[in-house]
Amino acid sequence: MAASAACGVLLTAVTACGAVTAWMSPGEAPGSEGPAASARPRPAPAPRAESSSRVPGIGDRMWEQVPADTSQVVAVYGDHEDSPDSLVVLYERRGTGWERTDGWRAHNGRLGWTTDHHVDDEHTPAGVFTLSDAGGTLDDPGSLLRYRQDAHAFAPPAGADESHSHDFDYVIAIDYNRLTGTPPYDWNRPQGEDRGGGIWLHLDHGDGTSGCVTVPEYGMRTLLRTLDPLRDPVVVMGDREYLRG
Repeated sequence: MAASAACGVLLTAVTACGAVTAWMSPGEAPGSEGPAASARPRPAPAPRAESSSRVPGIGDRMWEQVPADTSQVVAVYGDHEDSPDSLVVLYERRGTGWERTDGWRAHNGRLGWTTDHHVDDEHTPAGVFTLSDAGGTLDDPGSLLRYRQDAHAFAPPAGADESHSHDFDYVIAIDYNRLTGTPPYDWNRPQGEDRGGGIWLHLDHGDGTSGCVTVPEYGMRTLLRTLDPLRDPVVVMGDREYLRG
């Protein structure tokens, strides 16, 4: 049976950013796999930075799309509209202000950003999206988001080069054209298959992707241990000019 492909590629196997294979039956109950997020103690917060009244670099048009109850924002600042290079920064609301708590150099779609994402266009969709589900080949590192560990579902395909062998050790699904509450590799596409899907945060492999956003392993562990569903986390992403607009 056909299954869904992450980062907008429809194949008979689940693929994220063009690198993974995993069988997924349409008959499986969405969201039933794997344990819920662990109840391990949260790590100590990073040193506080100077706070601001809103996340820097985000204009009115984008900021109005951030839910009022959100108190955690992952901002992805693309270097340019057609660039695969970006900066991922984690912000948390403290009282009436927002503070930067961590950040990492990152990568996005090979051809940059788009507000009209389609299958195989090698762009990352720009916008504001919730973050609700996670998983990976490795054991739960202490994720507060629901985490599904599955070495088969997130394994790279046979023949993948070494640079992609750990892409999906940790994954956070970006809620673009997907059903929240389901595993990141779930194949359902509510807006239709042509609109792509399977857009994830995952481990960086050093260059652009088919649509996902990638950060170093330390960054993925930090995000998994910090992003709290009770704080309605979102990702705000796009090239810098678009975000300011």
